[in-house]
Amino acid sequence: MLRYAIIFLIIALIAGALGFGGVAGAASSIAVLLFWIFVVLFVVGLVMHLVGGRRTL
Repeated sequence: MLRYAIIFLIIALIAGALGFGGVAGAASSIAVLLFWIFVVLFVVGLVMHLVGGRRTL
C-alpha cells in the first residue's frame, strides 16, 4: 500500500509540473489517503504485536 502512495505522489508531482491541476490534486489526495491508511495499519499491527507478546513453541 505504501508503494501505491508513492506512485500516486510521483504522478501528482509530474502532473503538477506539467500544469494538470485537477489530475495533480486528485493524485495527491489519493496518495495522502493511502499513506494515512498505511500508517494506521502499521500502528495497529505494532500494538497487536506488543500486546500479544512473544509466543514460543
